Amino acid sequence: MTAQYLTAQQETRPTAATKPVRWAADAVATMREGARVRLDYSAQSLWRVDRVIEEIRREEAPYAAVESVLRGFGAYAGEVIVRQTGAEWWTAGGDHWVRTPDGRLWDPIDEARRCFGGQGSLRLLCRDATAPAG
Repeated sequence: MTAQYLTAQQETRPTAATKPVRWAADAVATMREGARVRLDYSAQSLWRVDRVIEEIRREEAPYAAVESVLRGFGAYAGEVIVRQTGAEWWTAGGDHWVRTPDGRLWDPIDEARRCFGGQGSLRLLCRDATAPAG
C-alpha cells in the first residue's frame, strides 16, 4: 500500500471527485440490487468488498469483463477514505487518487485491480490511509 505522487496538472474537488463519486455510487447500487449486499461507506464494509472481489477472482472472470466493477469498488474505497479523513480526490492524466489531509496520496482504484490479482486489500488500504502518518 504505497502513497503515490502527482505531477503538476492536478485538479481538486469537486472536478476531480465527479467521476469517482459516481463510480462509487454505481457500485453501491449494483451491490444492493444485484447481490443484495448493503454498502454504507464504512471501513467495515470494505471487508465485504474484498470478499466479493475474491469471489470474482476465484470464478476466473476475464479482467476486461470486470474492469468497470473493479473501478467502482476502488472508487468506493476511496470515498470511504474521503469520508473518514476529510481527504480529497485528485486527478491527473485520467488517473484518480485520494489525497489525505497529511499530504499522502493513495490509489484505491489500482488497489482494487491488485485485489483482483490476489495482491491487495481495500480494507487494508483504508486502514493505512486513515492511520496517522509515521
